[in-house]
Order: sequence, then C-alpha cells, then structure tokens
Amino acid sequence: MKEGDKPVGYSIRPPALAAAIVRALALAGVIVLLLSACGGTTPPAAAPGAIAPSAAAPGAAVVETEVKPTEALPADIVVYASDLSQSALTDELAFWEDPASPDGKMIGIPNTGDELDPPPENDPSVTLKVEVQQGIAYRCWIHMKVGEPQGVSQANVWWVQFSDAVDEQRQAVLKPGTGSYLTVQGPQQQGWTWVGCDPADGASSPLVYFGAGGPVTVRMQAGMEGVGFDQFVLSPARFLEQAPSEAIVEK
Repeated sequence: MKEGDKPVGYSIRPPALAAAIVRALALAGVIVLLLSACGGTTPPAAAPGAIAPSAAAPGAAVVETEVKPTEALPADIVVYASDLSQSALTDELAFWEDPASPDGKMIGIPNTGDELDPPPENDPSVTLKVEVQQGIAYRCWIHMKVGEPQGVSQANVWWVQFSDAVDEQRQAVLKPGTGSYLTVQGPQQQGWTWVGCDPADGASSPLVYFGAGGPVTVRMQAGMEGVGFDQFVLSPARFLEQAPSEAIVEK
C-alpha cells in the first residue's frame, strides 16, 4: 500500500457515519409516531376501580345509564305448628310430640276409622293468621304426616280455605264456611311429605290471590282421621312451582 492510500475500512468518514445514525434514529421515531396514531400501540390499562369510557365518536357526549335494582318479592310465609296455641284447634285435634318437627311439635287427629266431610261441613280444624299482600300470587304447601290407615281413613288429607281469597277475576273463592276449598292429598305411604294445596277439580290454577293486603285467616280442616302436619307455607316465589326440598323450612 502506497503512502497516502486510505485503508478500505475507513471508506466512510466518522462525521458521515454519525450523520447516518442520526437519520436512522429520526426515521425510527417517525415510524413509532405513525404506529401510535394508527392504534398500533396498546392503551394503558385503567386503574383499579376506574370506570372505562364507552366507545364514542370524537367529541360525542358519553351518556351514563343508571341500573335500577329489581324489586324484591315478599318473603315466604312459614307457620310452625309449635307457633299456635291450643285455642287455634277445635275438638279432636291435638298437639303431638314428634322429634322430626320444629320444636318437636306437630298437630294431628286420632284415627278411629270414621269418615270426615269436606267444607262447608264443620269438621275438626285449625286456624292461623298470616299477613299477605294484594295482587301477589301465592302457592300453599303443607308438611303432612300420613298416618296409619284404619277403616275408611287413609290418614292423608287436609282441606284449606282462606278469608279474602280471590281468583284472577277478583271473585271471592275459598272462603271459610263455603264449599270452596283447596285439597291437600298426600300419598298412601306413611311418614312426612310436602304436599301442595290444589283445586278440587284439578283443572283450575292452584295459585291463591287476595283482594287486599293485611292479615287473613287460614282454615285447615282435617280431611281424614289420623292425619297430621307441622308446617304451613304460603310462598310467592321460592316455592311457587315446586315443593320445599328440606324437611324444615327456615323462617
């Protein structure tokens, strides 16, 4: 190599190399800005508890929607036999001890094998007071104890009536002292079971409505000797379509 010749590795002068680096960095900055403007970068996550704005056109007003809580239905009406006094029972009905019942008490009628008649006949009955709401559909359930059959009695029927009950046309129905009632027909198998209060014809709706809110009287008349119960439930929601699954419904 002759004197004055430059090495091949230094064909680009240091000032020219620096200028090339500056231009490359500037070009990279432009690319980053373009990607950001086109949505190529991920927006930062919202802080915990922050309300994310809804997607809207630039300058458009964001309308907040208020979520209203749903109205709660009335609570189930639950009456235990142990809640009642002796004065609520007519002749022949009595309190019996039963460890499976709330507070160890149930109400039953001895079985002599005789026949009992439906309302308006005034056979042995128990009455209880409950608070209801107007215009609400209720379903009635009784926790029945089917007794040992004897004579003409299968020991598995109650009849139920309500003061101030109406049908969907607001006509009075199920009134005590009349021949309108719901039938609670249990199985022939002895023991405890939940049974629904159903219309005698089997075609009408079992739902019960009331003409006014407030206290009403429930009258339960024994349909067969030897039958018993320990819980009465009037439900507007939880048991509107199906019987309770637990042996004792909590209040």
